[in-house]
Amino acid sequence: MVEYRIDELARASGSTVRNIRAYQDRGLLPPPRLEGRVGLYDESHLARLRLIGKLLGRGYTFAIIKDLLSAWETGKDVGEVLGLEKVLTDPWSDEIPGTATYGELVAIFGTGLGDDEVARMLERTVELGLIEPEGDAFRVPSPRLLHVGAELVGAGIPLDAVLDIAGQIRDDCDVIAGRFVNLVQEHVFERLDEQIPPTGDDIAEIAVMVRRMRPLVKMVVDPFIARAMEARVQAALGEQLETIRDHLAGAPAEG
Repeated sequence: MVEYRIDELARASGSTVRNIRAYQDRGLLPPPRLEGRVGLYDESHLARLRLIGKLLGRGYTFAIIKDLLSAWETGKDVGEVLGLEKVLTDPWSDEIPGTATYGELVAIFGTGLGDDEVARMLERTVELGLIEPEGDAFRVPSPRLLHVGAELVGAGIPLDAVLDIAGQIRDDCDVIAGRFVNLVQEHVFERLDEQIPPTGDDIAEIAVMVRRMRPLVKMVVDPFIARAMEARVQAALGEQLETIRDHLAGAPAEG
């Protein structure tokens, strides 16, 4: 069996002696085997350190890591827990983010605006999450949304009005997302909460449910939006269209 002194373990795991001692103090790493006054670590310590590094790299707190390691020690499959975490944190869109320079954004949205107005426009766009500062340029999480905004501005709708509606739609979508999540939480998560501790099959069931939600959300939202737009357009513009038709019908024939 391979054994390591603490400095050797630090090198093998890519950690530091200070971190190893901190993990031991937090209960994340078992104590070494003592041989006289020298602490000796084995392959299980090395595997644990690598797992801790992986979990920290994925944003887990020390408290959550301790719970996961405790679950591992009692025979649960940490891989299933990490698999669920991946399902929960994977993006729900396959859209590839883009980039835009200050000049490009000004050319699209800031034509005719003064410097202060451009600064305010950029600030609001960042607040809405449509762009994110990234060095000398901006990251665009959804080029499609930026394209929609550009089309609306190009059609003559004031930029402030476009940003206002973007914020309102974002809030509306948050409500819709909350309803779907609450539905699953009420009928799946809460049922699993009654089964303490949850089994690997329970965790797998949650992951499957989340995967199923991805296409279902779009399948529900798209037809509802389409039907709502039909009704709204007919209600809001029907009278104007009728007036236009009457005008055209009564217009004298050319020639």
